[in-house]
Amino acid sequence: MSLHDDAVLVLKGYEGQPELRELYLEHLAARPDGMYKPCTGVHVTASALVVDPTRGRVLLTLHRKLNMWLQMGGHCEEHDATLAAAALREGVEESGIDRLALLPGGPVRLDRHETPCAWHLDVQYAAVAPADAVERISEESLDLRWFAYDEVGSVADASVVRLVEGTLARL
Repeated sequence: MSLHDDAVLVLKGYEGQPELRELYLEHLAARPDGMYKPCTGVHVTASALVVDPTRGRVLLTLHRKLNMWLQMGGHCEEHDATLAAAALREGVEESGIDRLALLPGGPVRLDRHETPCAWHLDVQYAAVAPADAVERISEESLDLRWFAYDEVGSVADASVVRLVEGTLARL
């Protein structure tokens, strides 16, 4: 099964945000290349909010290009077998934490946002960090920092706040 096919199945099974979900499915129906960065104008991305439920906190990255506190995430790559695998890969690469585990139940949210390269149709997952996790900043970040759940609204935009709220509801 291709990454494109997996994304269609994941989105068809996602029960929230029906209008946005339909937009994603229409994009994928029209664009066989719609999963990857070379698909100009708009493409699907995958992200993972790294959480530490035992300490009540989330790990955010200060994105180098956007200069915003965000969850880990980015473009799908040819070797990603599934959307979940792409989100987990991004989480590991950007957090430096090797043993992340995605929360069961599929994506937490969908978020459509404009970036300098294109519109991103982001499929957002949540990943639990192990108790002994040690984060390591990547070249894509200016900073990497843990924030208490109630601190996120003071540093990040509304999309990240909604992702944290969805993740807490899932936990």
